[in-house]
Amino acid sequence: AAVALPAFADDAPAAPPAEAEAPAPVEFPKDWGITSDYYTDAAKVVAHMRLATSLEKGAPNMEMIALNCKKEMIDFVSFYRRFTNVSGKQSFSTLYTAINVLAGHYTSYGPKFPVPEKRRKRLFQEYAEVEKNIKKRR
Repeated sequence: AAVALPAFADDAPAAPPAEAEAPAPVEFPKDWGITSDYYTDAAKVVAHMRLATSLEKGAPNMEMIALNCKKEMIDFVSFYRRFTNVSGKQSFSTLYTAINVLAGHYTSYGPKFPVPEKRRKRLFQEYAEVEKNIKKRR
């Protein structure tokens, strides 16, 4: 005798997909690059990294923001790690860690792929710590 299998919710016909909302347009930063003032540059790099990290898949300008952000991160680290008075700061070491995570993400997945939620959450914690240390001039 045939045994009837229980019905699962997944067996129901799928509802038509809701129209995906286009991500809100993001203001493309115009202040890329470093100025040789550590605290100004660190704050700017964190702001740009925060923007790049927050972008969702399909966000306009995502690739350009990611590419500019990666170049700025590399320039920042290349310039400031030479100075022992800067490279010993808490804000620098935490920012350096965050830069390595985000740059590694772009190297592995490319500039068009959004940062995964788990990595994004950790980066936002590091950005907050860096911003706190910048305010305290550490």
